[in-house]
Amino acid sequence: MSEVNKVSNKDFILKIPTQSTNLKIIRDFITDIARKAGFDETASCDIALAVDEACTNVIKHAYRGGDDKEITVKVRYDSDKIIISISDTGKGFKSELEDEAAVQKRLNNLQRGGLGIFLMKKAMDEVVFDKDSDLMNSVKMTKYLH
Repeated sequence: MSEVNKVSNKDFILKIPTQSTNLKIIRDFITDIARKAGFDETASCDIALAVDEACTNVIKHAYRGGDDKEITVKVRYDSDKIIISISDTGKGFKSELEDEAAVQKRLNNLQRGGLGIFLMKKAMDEVVFDKDSDLMNSVKMTKYLH
């Protein structure tokens, strides 16, 4: 069962089981907050896409499809940006990001997968991956309100 905590008027936390059917709940949660933060429809959808890609990676790779774990999505916004942190305790990964030429080559060769991080970087202004001492993986994504 999902749990949303409103920490303040501009701080939210969503804890939700790692089931792919919950991705729509996460997208709706993010889109709603992005709109409240002042982002237009296109930017709100781009932000939701980046979060969807990050959460899909957690479900598929960190937890290898297991639905008995949890994803934590923290959102904070202020007058000029939205910051979204997604964390899990699953298997970590190397976060090297492919450049556009490598991604284009994958697309030209009709290779499946591997575009999630690229899409996250395109949709957001900043994307930072981290693994802390408690074995918590996280990705922090920032989008500035231009």
